[in-house]
Amino acid sequence: MELDTLLAPQRFRHPAANREVLLGELHVAYEFRRAKRRNIGFVVGPDGLTVSAPRWVPLAEVDAALRTKARWIAAKLQQAGKRRERIEAARIAWKDGATFPFLGEPVIVVLDPRHAFEEAGCMLHAADGGLPGVARHTLHVGVAQNAEPAQIRDAVQAWLMRQAKRVFTERLDHFAPQLGVQWRRLSLSSAGTLWGTARNDGSIRLNWRLVHFRMPVVDYVVAHELSHLHVMDHSPRFWDTVRAVVPDYASLRAQLKEEALPPW
Repeated sequence: MELDTLLAPQRFRHPAANREVLLGELHVAYEFRRAKRRNIGFVVGPDGLTVSAPRWVPLAEVDAALRTKARWIAAKLQQAGKRRERIEAARIAWKDGATFPFLGEPVIVVLDPRHAFEEAGCMLHAADGGLPGVARHTLHVGVAQNAEPAQIRDAVQAWLMRQAKRVFTERLDHFAPQLGVQWRRLSLSSAGTLWGTARNDGSIRLNWRLVHFRMPVVDYVVAHELSHLHVMDHSPRFWDTVRAVVPDYASLRAQLKEEALPPW
């Protein structure tokens, strides 16, 4: 390997980049926005760094602020890069034998046309016993052996969404009496990283992809949204309400942020 390659700065480029900066050994191409705000803001998301600044702040001051925040920016970009790598590693090749997570356990896809005319179109089978490290569950998907990947993916997603509605309803009914609230309507969402919302009228919206996680994580999100029927903010009183039914909510909340789910 050439010496120039070894010494070259690491590069991070936002897809909407319109400015660049060299922060030590990091070459960062970032998205710069003028916004109605009082100070300079920094956000590191899945795409990279976004910097927002008031219209009256000169670019030299923005550059100085970037250098001041260089260590924080570098750490966040490294974390975001590793998370992207984990997400790509979790990407599923939709075919016979593909594996996806359901309630924290791996499930193997089996293409089985015999289930094509059943109402659900899929059938979950659980093996008795099983070996350590070997998936215990198989999902028999009612499509042909030569089905296109998109057809297999859509069939599995439809099954997962049905399971999500069932599981979420059960857990809402479990926690609502403990919290002294009443929920009235459940709907599913496909939002990127927004796991749930609650409205004053008792409407709860939950991301169907939560069914990839272990049940304790699902319980945290369900309890979180039901707690909003008591307190519609994230004040200490709100978190005390969540803690009353999910004492280890902090570690479960961290899992939501750190675990890489397969992209759909």
